[in-house]
Amino acid sequence: MNIPELIRKTGLRRGLSPRTIKTYDHCVGTFFKECNKEPKEVKKKDVIDFLDKLIEKNSAGSTLNVYLNALNFFYREILNRKLMIGIRYSKTPKKLPIVLTKDEIKKLIYSISNSKHKLIVKLMYSTGLRVSELVNLKVKDLEFDKNYGWVRKGKGSKDRLFIIANNLKEELKHFISNKEINHESYLFKGFKNHLSVMSVYRIIKSAAKLSKIQKNVHPHTLRHSFATHLVEDGYDATSVQPLMGHNSVQTTLMYLHIASPSMISVKSPLDSLT
Repeated sequence: MNIPELIRKTGLRRGLSPRTIKTYDHCVGTFFKECNKEPKEVKKKDVIDFLDKLIEKNSAGSTLNVYLNALNFFYREILNRKLMIGIRYSKTPKKLPIVLTKDEIKKLIYSISNSKHKLIVKLMYSTGLRVSELVNLKVKDLEFDKNYGWVRKGKGSKDRLFIIANNLKEELKHFISNKEINHESYLFKGFKNHLSVMSVYRIIKSAAKLSKIQKNVHPHTLRHSFATHLVEDGYDATSVQPLMGHNSVQTTLMYLHIASPSMISVKSPLDSLT
């Protein structure tokens, strides 16, 4: 039985993202190495024993849930067998993400001398794009006349809109024209294909160092800052949610906890007492 190939084919047929397929393949493969049984011989107790061993190694609840989802997928979708185990392990509490202030965003941008690198940082901050979405962006995904662009097959293989800032529109057009980038080509080219994720990471790390920002700045920091600043500018979570590509508005509500109280129109009830 070629388990990786079965997971790949079934995953594609079920519309799973390549990243999820790769994760499920790793989890199922790890389980069978530990279990040392043929797939049809596995019992529920084998799965529970395996998960208990992960707990003993201090694995996070979210990690346990991924393994459980992967094994349930393998048995339900591939072997057509109900191995369903109704356990949900509590996730490790999430820390609030680090965000930059608007002044820090300015410092970050103005510290970059390379015009292409500066455009990359400005585009990431102004759109809230994930770094993987930015590097896969093509010229044809930008609709300047409508002030928006498209993320194609983003997280969860979903398409979504992103806004193009008015202040960035002409700069993007000039960049495309000046570099003579084809309509079908990636907006930011690398040596072989599109720019690498690691290259963007280095650009932002270098800019943070030059601008002397003490926070741990990385590409996702710009995405968190984008959402937080939208909330501070008065937009509610339901308006921000589709721009971030969140499945649930609960995820977006996190940014209400980060937004500066002085920047949003919230007053203490004590101030309304007469």
